[in-house]
Amino acid sequence: MCKGLAALPHSCLERAKEIKTKLGILLQKPDSAVDLVIPYNEKPEKPAKTQKPPLDEALQWRDSLDKILQNNYGLASFKSFLKSEFSEENLEFWLACEDYKKIKSPAKMAEKAKKIYEEFIQTEAPKEVNIDHFTKDITTKNLVEPSPGSFDVAQKRIYALMEKDSLPRFVRSEFYQELIK
Repeated sequence: MCKGLAALPHSCLERAKEIKTKLGILLQKPDSAVDLVIPYNEKPEKPAKTQKPPLDEALQWRDSLDKILQNNYGLASFKSFLKSEFSEENLEFWLACEDYKKIKSPAKMAEKAKKIYEEFIQTEAPKEVNIDHFTKDITTKNLVEPSPGSFDVAQKRIYALMEKDSLPRFVRSEFYQELIK
């Protein structure tokens, strides 16, 4: 593998492999593989079953990730946008951490912590989030004795990443621009 690819997060490489596989199937069986076509540059699906927010509320989303995450329509819109960019793992991790904090039973907490770790934190996890080694080490140590704050450091890093990277892209997206018209 070339050095350029080795520097990419594992989740990106996995998605590239999935896309390559799907394209290979399309080339071999074009008639039976229509459902495998990956939408490219399509608008995200509009969120279903939630009421469109007033304009002034939607305009606040430009400056506040919290405002988006606290609004059902905003959350659904942001999630759809991230899915359209194949980058929804950060939001999914953040939401999983929020659910995790609500668990009261130590046994269920340990089980959920393991599940979150295996899905998002461990090296080569299916939806591995992009956190530095220091944060990964702290999180791993916190899981020796799971507590409601076990993922706090990693969750804060991912929140900051979404705020600095994903939010500005979302605000520039066609979907958001149409929403505020």
